[in-house]
Amino acid sequence: MTGAGTVRTVRTIEGMARGEIDFAALIEAGEPVVLKAVATDLPLVEAGREGSDAAMAYLLRFDGGRPVVGFVGDPKIEGRFFYNDDVSGMNYAAGRAPLVEYLDRIRAGIADDGATSVYLGSTDLDAFFPGLREENPVVAKDDLPGAKTSLASLWIGNRTTAAAHWDMSNNIACPLVGRRRFTLFPPDQVANLYPGPLEPTPGGQVVSMVDFIAPDHDRHPGFRDALGVAQVADLDPGDMLVYPALWWHRVEALDDFNVMVNYWWNDVPAFVDTPMTTMLHALLSLRDRPDGEKRAWRALFDYYVFGPAERAGDHLPPHARGPLATLDEMAARRLRAQVLQRLNR
Repeated sequence: MTGAGTVRTVRTIEGMARGEIDFAALIEAGEPVVLKAVATDLPLVEAGREGSDAAMAYLLRFDGGRPVVGFVGDPKIEGRFFYNDDVSGMNYAAGRAPLVEYLDRIRAGIADDGATSVYLGSTDLDAFFPGLREENPVVAKDDLPGAKTSLASLWIGNRTTAAAHWDMSNNIACPLVGRRRFTLFPPDQVANLYPGPLEPTPGGQVVSMVDFIAPDHDRHPGFRDALGVAQVADLDPGDMLVYPALWWHRVEALDDFNVMVNYWWNDVPAFVDTPMTTMLHALLSLRDRPDGEKRAWRALFDYYVFGPAERAGDHLPPHARGPLATLDEMAARRLRAQVLQRLNR
């Protein structure tokens, strides 16, 4: 990154076996961590050592036959999947095609500096590659004991860059073929990363509008402060990166053919709504109120939402707590119905 200076390296742990990993403890520490070489024994990693053809052939053994979503960009984007120049659309085309067609396009561009950029992002591992997880158990299904919701995905492409963005879930990322570089920022750097439109977005998440290779510090002066707290993880095949939800991350695939598996999970039940819905409604209901009112609402949110979960209802008898009590699926349905009623009135 131009102007990055000395960027801190993500903490690395050596010599840990996959079955020894306490993911809950790593997330509780609140910082990214690299677990070095914990998955180098997996068959897909071994196939990747033989070359891209062997890795592609191994992947195709598990092709479920369903067309996959892929992004294809002109060589001039240099692998950076982003907006077009006037932010009226994207600088790539999205489509669906058989897996083998995308792999053939990647193969045709190997060792070609002017290759078309090809990126298959967040492809559901079990739905599109049945059996691959079982042969390559990066994370066993019972290794996330606190995970009430989880998703395993595969990411495939050539030399591509995903702009810095955040996800609502904790993340485990493990490159299996090819190297990856993650540049991470804590959630409090949101203003210094200059988020783009809420929609449309590349890949479904809000991204930083800063060009990390050639940052415009006049337009984005706070980016220097973000770089001051950035952390970088350079991952070889079989390394694992674990980091908490809402951390911003820019992801570079560094080789001509790359495959990565990731696992998203949250320690909340599936009936809990996404906070993004709350944020969108807050734009509608709170953002444009007078500053004094916003300060008062902040105090109420701190009391009811951001403080201890039990505080607002503890002094009330159990039968009177309503939505202030611990939510279960039925209580969540009632509260959602109440919210919808208010929105629709």
